Amino acid sequence: MRKAPALLLSAGLLMATLTGCASSSAADACVPKAPGGAASKLIDVSGSFGSAPKVDFPTPVKATHTERKVVIEGDDDGNVLTGAQSIRMALAMYDGETGEPVPGASYGEPALYATAQLNPEITTALECVTPGSRIAMTVPQGDHAAILVADIFDVFLAKADGADRPVLQPGLPSVVTAGDGTPGLTIPKSDPPKGLEVAVLKEGDGEKVSKTSRMVVHYTGALWSERTIFDSSWQAGSPATFSSDEIIPGLATALIGKEVGSQVLVVIPPELGYGEQANASIPANSTLVFVVDILGILG
Repeated sequence: MRKAPALLLSAGLLMATLTGCASSSAADACVPKAPGGAASKLIDVSGSFGSAPKVDFPTPVKATHTERKVVIEGDDDGNVLTGAQSIRMALAMYDGETGEPVPGASYGEPALYATAQLNPEITTALECVTPGSRIAMTVPQGDHAAILVADIFDVFLAKADGADRPVLQPGLPSVVTAGDGTPGLTIPKSDPPKGLEVAVLKEGDGEKVSKTSRMVVHYTGALWSERTIFDSSWQAGSPATFSSDEIIPGLATALIGKEVGSQVLVVIPPELGYGEQANASIPANSTLVFVVDILGILG
């Protein structure tokens, strides 16, 4: 994650308060809470999407509430930011009192941000954006406003949204998913399978994961014998990103070829996991269980 100025981040890593539209394809039905207003109208932004914007405004800019202005409309068919999702964006930030760029917040390469970790005022201003959008926003900061201009390159799913599929293999762990997408695992007391087992719990219809894809995922990892969770991006509060050559072989094999929007249950024998080597809280010769939501692929 890109190191960001304090204004950009939520001091308590609060969950985003977006509610908006329920469907990621219903951009027209999504109604943002942050309105346009006198402050946002003062911001003049020029330049093309994906390049550093030229931003002009009279100083000082004062604002009593967050406002936004859509400078460039995004893709109507793209995912819509409506909840605790992740986005890939590039942004620039300016001091509304002096007109000067905020140190450390100049426009650069797009980075991945979890909206749950952003300042809630900024998440509100970004509500309903789709990929390809350029948004200008004014955020109250003391007796003046901070000015931000953000280009949104990708909006990722909050959780797997594919069609439910039955598990045909007997003896696998059962998964119950909470409303926010967090999976609950029940691991059988029987011996684990000898080989790799992969079950698609939800089958997405998005882009397929390839050997070279860099995935955006939520996951929970558990130990079969101990029936305990050893790692969870859900508990960490933000998705993970990795490519197939950065993860253990069993997990890579299970995810390659699966579609974005899928939820995949994977049981990995020791020889396709960490083998005879212990790894942090994972004992040697452990059979691992993963539930993975494939949220997107980084462009």
